Amino acid sequence: MVGRANIEYLVGAMSEHAATAPTLFAREGPWLFSRRADLAAFGGSFALAFGLLGLGVALGIAESDAPEWVWLSCVLVIDVTHVWTTLYRVYLDGEELRRRIALYVGAPLGCYFVGVLAHAFSPGAFWTGLAYLAVFHFVRQQIGWVALYARREGAAALDRRLDLATTYAATVWPIVWWHGHLPRRFAWFVQGDFVAGVSAHLAAWTAPIYAGLLALWAVRQVQRLARSTAERPRPSPGKLVVVVSTALAWYVGIVAFDGDFAFTVTNVILHGVPYFVLTYRYGRMRAVYTPSSLLARVLRGGAVAFVVLALAFAFAEELLWDRFVWGERGWLFGEGSPLAQGALALVVPLLALPQATHYVLDGFIWRVGQNPVLRS
Repeated sequence: MVGRANIEYLVGAMSEHAATAPTLFAREGPWLFSRRADLAAFGGSFALAFGLLGLGVALGIAESDAPEWVWLSCVLVIDVTHVWTTLYRVYLDGEELRRRIALYVGAPLGCYFVGVLAHAFSPGAFWTGLAYLAVFHFVRQQIGWVALYARREGAAALDRRLDLATTYAATVWPIVWWHGHLPRRFAWFVQGDFVAGVSAHLAAWTAPIYAGLLALWAVRQVQRLARSTAERPRPSPGKLVVVVSTALAWYVGIVAFDGDFAFTVTNVILHGVPYFVLTYRYGRMRAVYTPSSLLARVLRGGAVAFVVLALAFAFAEELLWDRFVWGERGWLFGEGSPLAQGALALVVPLLALPQATHYVLDGFIWRVGQNPVLRS
């Protein structure tokens, strides 16, 4: 483990370089990273998602299965690749890895052990568990962005609570609605991974709470914009973009449309693109203070090397999925040989391990109170 002296040295070194070194977050102001980075990460991903959705509507495929070009661009390049950028946050950073070695080794081992047990009991149980873990992860990521912006704003406690309650409503209610209208023509991972039998009345009964929170939040933001003072600052533009884009994407992709194309482009892009920005900026910052680390050596190649390495791991993962499990894309991965059910109980949890580990670790690695580098 990293001792207290080493942590103090690290924090001291960061303080000495604070004026010139790249930073994870902006040092001041309403933006999280910077005006340009925030608008690109959150506004740009929203524009891309809804631009593709508009294209899908124009082509008449918005409620159809996602074509191969959508799978390549959204699933492989964004969704699976962003999972592998956890490497830059943890596993290529030797100091960070040693600091919490029990967590970073124990998380994948625990995920694999639980996954094997679940798949051996029932493949359906495995996919159901993974689906709900993914939903929790996706919801909490949006909550995390909003909480960070709320801290930037310095808003009153009631405003912060309203921000978070609205974001929970914007993400959780469409999932409740989805459960009450199964089966849909799309699934989180595989058909049947969500628990059936939830009454559609539950979504109807909770719809006024959902709509009321969205309306109350919108009115409050307009009020804050019109009546801002030094003591009551305006809402952050980035937070407005995150909450509005989240509410629109989750409603449109899950409720308004019933198709894999619409769900994929709205679900994946808004989740994955900002995470690329976060992990790249974190890795770039850490590389300054650990110049001999594997992380620093990789990031000397800049954003291109950052993406290419993660994409290479993502491609290898999907190749193994297709060769041994799905057998759907022989045109890209070649002909495979699907495994017997007994072997799948060992192989499927192994192939899902990057995702499961990513979901679990994200509940720990971005908490400011548990990371001396983030605190400094």
